[in-house]
Amino acid sequence: MPTNDERLQRLDDLRAESKLGGGVARIDRQHAMGKLTARERLDLLLDPDSFVELDAFVAPRQNSFASDAERYLGDGVVTGHGLIHGRLVFVFSQDFTVFGGSLSEAYAEKICKVMDLAMKVGAPIIGLNDSGGARIQEGVVSLGGYADIFLRNVLASGVVPQISVVLGPCAGGAVYSPAMTDFTIMVEGTSYMFVTGPNVVKAVTHEVVDSEALGGARVHTTRSGVAHLAAHDEGEALDAARQLLARLPQNNLETAPLSSADDPASRMDAALDSIIPDDANRPYDMHDVISRIVDTGSFLEVQPGWAANIIVGYARFDGRSVGIVAQQPAVLAGALDIDASMKAARFVRTCDCFNVPLLTLVDVPGFLPGVGQEHGGIIKHGAKLLYAYCEATVPKVTVITRKAYGGAYDVMSSKHIRGDINFAWPSAEIAVMGAEGAVNIIHKDELAAAEDPAAERRRLVAAYETEFANPYIAAARGYVDDVIRPSETRPRVINAFAMLETKRDTNPRKKHGNIPL
Repeated sequence: MPTNDERLQRLDDLRAESKLGGGVARIDRQHAMGKLTARERLDLLLDPDSFVELDAFVAPRQNSFASDAERYLGDGVVTGHGLIHGRLVFVFSQDFTVFGGSLSEAYAEKICKVMDLAMKVGAPIIGLNDSGGARIQEGVVSLGGYADIFLRNVLASGVVPQISVVLGPCAGGAVYSPAMTDFTIMVEGTSYMFVTGPNVVKAVTHEVVDSEALGGARVHTTRSGVAHLAAHDEGEALDAARQLLARLPQNNLETAPLSSADDPASRMDAALDSIIPDDANRPYDMHDVISRIVDTGSFLEVQPGWAANIIVGYARFDGRSVGIVAQQPAVLAGALDIDASMKAARFVRTCDCFNVPLLTLVDVPGFLPGVGQEHGGIIKHGAKLLYAYCEATVPKVTVITRKAYGGAYDVMSSKHIRGDINFAWPSAEIAVMGAEGAVNIIHKDELAAAEDPAAERRRLVAAYETEFANPYIAAARGYVDDVIRPSETRPRVINAFAMLETKRDTNPRKKHGNIPL
């Protein structure tokens, strides 16, 4: 019969064994690849000394492929809970030093356990991904493990925030879990995601490509839109996850935490009064508007490299977390295209899931024309953004800075689709289309009969601009609640969100809507 000291020593020995993962040699190999270990990553992600591990002694199931020498405690994933900014989160961190981080039956059960706990107590889930995929030796049970995780991703969607940080390979079926979470963060040079790897691509399509070009961080944050943020190193990626959670509530029944604000709510910025160029065709950078109206330094842009004609991200107004959707006139004149519509629709729905109010800054000439856009389904994809705004019940404040033309005016959180407070700057142009196009249609016969068509066109365009290229017709109808000086935008927006803080709105009871996917 062992003594109490011997029992305690065995516990200490097993804990130490579990913490070594695949062993010292494999840890050294992980470091040589420029990557941290699963536990080192958790130390960076979580508040100091807050991690509580679960299932440290779980081992692989016995099978004909698994010898006792390969039954590593923890089985390739570290799971548990901790704190970020003093708030509870559940985490799993895949350990590449154990069978390349490959997923087994026991490994999947560990992840499912913390996901179930997160749902029960209403706390975010963060997954740190570094895995070679399914553990081939376990066959179909590893595939079943993936499906068990996918189901929980779907059930948790819109209930608790889910963040995936990809810190190494994430391939095959493994990619679908990050794809269903709210945010995906990647690391340049060391992380990649793809359904089929370079060797399979070469065998099937004869295309020669490496892992980075096929599914690296730059590809997924600038071309595919699969990932939301790219970081230079793992520390920056983990800090980005912390920053995102600071702007989100713990779950769908709460609101995001307030932050102390040193920036006065009454602050105005005279530079905004001249930020819109006199020439309506000249671009300006909407980032300059955002930075001048939000709490100083609080804007965190999401997906900055993809669909740059629209800007989305989180900021604070008098300490309150707010999601921002804004056209970017400096890219494609701010027109809505397929990618911009999908990017903004996803962001609007994420904010609505988690009770984050929405500010929409509008300068949109319309939907991007072209055969490629029409054949690519701009009608369907543009409808996603329309659907998202119509469905959203969070407080919605809109500011039209310049152009709001055609159907794009309706889509961008207009009063007609339950925008709560809609402001316009004096430079706002709210019309079916721009003056040039309108004149060409309305006055086609007069222009054809004119002695000097060019002069007549200039006169008619000027008359159209005087009559329609302003916010006052919309204001007369109540479609715009007020026309405001640009310099007073910050205090007016803060006041509007404060007034809307107790807003209650509902959608008809139904199983779920049928968004045009």
